[in-house]
Parts: sequence; C-alpha cells; structure tokens
Amino acid sequence: MHKNLLAVAIATGAAASLLLTAPALADDATVLTTDTLAGPAVAVGDTISAGIPSGSQAVFATAPGGANGMKCAASSFSAVVNDNPAAPGAAALGSTLGVSSCTITGVPGVTGVNSVTINNQPYATTVASDGTVTVTGTDAAPISATLNLKTLLGSVTCVFVANGNAIAAVADNTDNSITFTDQQFNKSTGPAACVANGYFSAKYTPVVTSASAPVFVN
Repeated sequence: MHKNLLAVAIATGAAASLLLTAPALADDATVLTTDTLAGPAVAVGDTISAGIPSGSQAVFATAPGGANGMKCAASSFSAVVNDNPAAPGAAALGSTLGVSSCTITGVPGVTGVNSVTINNQPYATTVASDGTVTVTGTDAAPISATLNLKTLLGSVTCVFVANGNAIAAVADNTDNSITFTDQQFNKSTGPAACVANGYFSAKYTPVVTSASAPVFVN
C-alpha cells in the first residue's frame, strides 16, 4: 500500500519549532495481512482462497470481452503462502484454479462441455505490493487447460496453453478481490472444433485465510 504522509513537529528549544512532512515510520506490515491494512501477517503455510460471487461466471471467451465461449457457474482460486515478506515487496504463493458447471455457446458445432481440467497445478504465483498478481508456469509444466467438449460428431478434446506461459490479475483491497481479465490462452492440440484462442476472465472475492479472515495487500 502507499503509506500516508505524517506531519511531524520537532521542537528545537523553548522558542522554535519545525514542521516536517515525511513518510510514516515502518509499521512492519507484510505484503499480505489479515483483517485490515497493515494488520497481522498472513502466516507462511496458510491457504488463502476465494470463489466467484453468486450469479457471476468464470468465462473462457472466444474473443477479448466476447459473449461467446465457455462460461462456468462455479470457480475457485486458492493458494498456499510460501513467503510473505515485509512491504513493499512481493509475496510468493503456489496457486490452484478450479472451474465447474460449465456450458458453451456460440462455437459452431459444439453443443456442451463434458469436463474441464486445469493441468500442472499448483502454479508459482506472486502478489506484489502494487496489487499485481502474476501466475507463471514452466516449460515442463505450463499453465494449461484440457477441455472435453460435446460436438455434433461426438466428443473432442482441446488443450489450451497460456500465452507466454503466464497470466496476470489485479488484487483490490476494496472488496478483497483478485480479478483476471481477458488472459489469453492458445490452442495447443485439438481438432477444428476447438477455437484457436480463448480469453479467461474471472473475479474471485472475498479472498480469505483458512480462518475466514479477509486478506489485504500492502
């Protein structure tokens, strides 16, 4: 978080004083805290998690901001905290995404979704003090999703890999949320019924600890 500026009055003798403006003294806040900004540190080893709000969807659209593609009524984000240093800095986590209750519209020849599997989890994840959340894979274990879809000719399997092997989100302390917007995935394998690209969007809130305490980013 950006620290508030404090006005500090320093007396220099009985007849004179000087008013200084300076950053607040370090409060030892870690990047991830619970309950309030600059509150207690989220413990290393704890799991933070969130789902999508009731009535919203996790979307794998065929175009950025598009209405067509796969939409999932249930989705979750969870992450084990591996390092939570003093702010400003970046916390290190191992994150897991899940989606279920998915339907698909606007894709020619595709009539439904049999299953969706997110592969190679957990993923290395950082949460920076500026709210940037970065999820990365490796060459051996990329960020990827396997979709088994119903088509007019039977079931097909499509595998999509994150563009650049990374996806990014924004953490917001206003509602303790993490939001992914139009994160591009590219088709790795699959027949013509599998679209060439997919764009993942989802908002997870509120992010809480295993004790259900809200998580803030400092």
